[in-house]
Amino acid sequence: MQTQIIELARQLIQRPSISPDDQGCQHIIAERLQTLGFQLEWLPFGDTLNLWATHGTGSPCIAFAGHTDVVPVGDENQWQYPPFAAHLDDDLLYGRGAADMKGSLAAMVVAAEQFVRQNPDHHGKIGLLITSDEEAAAKDGTVKVVETLMARGERIDYCVVGEPSSTQQLGDVIKNGRRGSITATLYIEGVQGHVAYPHLADNPVHKALPFLQALTAYQWDQGNAYFPPTSLQIANIQAGTGSNNVIPGELYVQFNLRYSTEVDDQIIQATVAELLEQHGLRYRIHWQLSGEPFLTAQGKLVEAAVAAVQEITSITPALETGGGTSDGRFIAQMGAEVVEFGPLNRTIHKVNECVDIHDLAKCGDIYHRILTKLL
Repeated sequence: MQTQIIELARQLIQRPSISPDDQGCQHIIAERLQTLGFQLEWLPFGDTLNLWATHGTGSPCIAFAGHTDVVPVGDENQWQYPPFAAHLDDDLLYGRGAADMKGSLAAMVVAAEQFVRQNPDHHGKIGLLITSDEEAAAKDGTVKVVETLMARGERIDYCVVGEPSSTQQLGDVIKNGRRGSITATLYIEGVQGHVAYPHLADNPVHKALPFLQALTAYQWDQGNAYFPPTSLQIANIQAGTGSNNVIPGELYVQFNLRYSTEVDDQIIQATVAELLEQHGLRYRIHWQLSGEPFLTAQGKLVEAAVAAVQEITSITPALETGGGTSDGRFIAQMGAEVVEFGPLNRTIHKVNECVDIHDLAKCGDIYHRILTKLL
């Protein structure tokens, strides 16, 4: 299985599929799956290409979810090897997307292929949900596919997302949930004026400082057994015209919260509004909800994934919910059990992104074993 996985991973990495441009990656996968009897459904939305490929019928439906798009490479001169050369060196496969997540996507495809060859009349349905906009806006990809499936009453029971979950060694972490993410774009209104005549102006920076102190010190929750406490970080702040003798008329602040299941987006918005009112500020605010938290605390999928990792790596994985968001947040809305498992994440989005080819082979074995346990 390792040779097949590495060959497919290299083919995918060699396509410069900067989000959301798939660059033909999904067609490479589709051609392979079609020869094994997978039913292909192309679901393009906007500038995003999506593929829903299925084999078998009925329930349960276990899906592998992944994305073919990658983040920009940055300065190519800083790379040891060209970022889309898919260069192999000392058991490491280099290239943009090697770890996030063309390597694990290749392992998923090959594992599904092998399972179907061995079990052509298998119970239930195997699906591969592949998008090309996970790294960008994430508005025309998995979220739209999920809406389409739900609208026609099609469900996914179990879903493995191939995000690189491992931290120190393959198999040490399975993500069984993710925190919610919501961003506020806030404008504190003041009155512009000359710094020598402050009585004729109203400095929004000065007025906002007590509010910002209260906002960053606010204790949202203590977290719980599955989630760390909700955290807030100011990401951008700006005021002024660039001149040293002008009091600004407006302060721009952008902040993001990664929140646990102890709160929800409505509580967050109401609390921020209350703090703003308490400090007597005139303001405008816009909220963008990127995703609600989801959790697969226990169930058949978690049990199968943990057992598969133990059997292949001899490691008992920790179940964690930290890190950023993933497309798992959309699939969880279907009522599906969702976990994320993949190779090491230490080089993702970095120069010289790479993945161990032996780890990819083990990922393939783990994905195959999960299928065997659930179907």
